[in-house]
Amino acid sequence: MTEEEIQKIVVDVLVDDFECEREKITPDTNLFTDLDLDSIDAVDLVVRLQQVTKKKVNPEDFRQIRTLRDVVKTVHKLVNE
Repeated sequence: MTEEEIQKIVVDVLVDDFECEREKITPDTNLFTDLDLDSIDAVDLVVRLQQVTKKKVNPEDFRQIRTLRDVVKTVHKLVNE
């Protein structure tokens, strides 16, 4: 999977599952301050990404994630290991 494909998937999940406005989501969008996600939402996002990628996500990898770009880079690394 390319980073572009992953970004599209993550944006779709944010829009469909978390009711975020697509036009507000950019690579630099902060998931917590810009999209008002909380820690429970972050866990739900990780679970959803595990379902999509069929890969086990290490919660430690997601502790430092703040932006969409961070999510994309972490998932890209995971799926391409």
